[in-house]
Amino acid sequence: MKNSTLCPRFERGMQILSQRWNGLIIYRLLSGPQRFCNIQSAFPVSGRLLSERLKDLEKEGIVVRHVYAETPVRIEYELTEKGRALQSTIECIQGWSDEWINEPQNEDIEEQALHAAEQECEEASAGLKAE
Repeated sequence: MKNSTLCPRFERGMQILSQRWNGLIIYRLLSGPQRFCNIQSAFPVSGRLLSERLKDLEKEGIVVRHVYAETPVRIEYELTEKGRALQSTIECIQGWSDEWINEPQNEDIEEQALHAAEQECEEASAGLKAE
């Protein structure tokens, strides 16, 4: 295997998938197009952070944003062909998780949500300092 040509691609792929919430967003979109509010209701994530992640995935060509000229305006997010190509990868991770990862307790889920909120505050503070 040629590590010199595969490593940068593999590393970039891992960066995209390991970005907080990206894997779960992709998993959610595997079932078909979703409105922003449907994606947000599935995870303990703020609207600002979810919007940021969707923009990142859109920039990577994994997600496409559809705007429908209706009243009120309807916006849906959908996986591109590149995004749908991740289905087998996500299914493998799900199978591995089912076999090897213990079910999180309610306290763990609450702690993860709290950690996500704290991380978002830190990111926002860092953004304000950079300006």
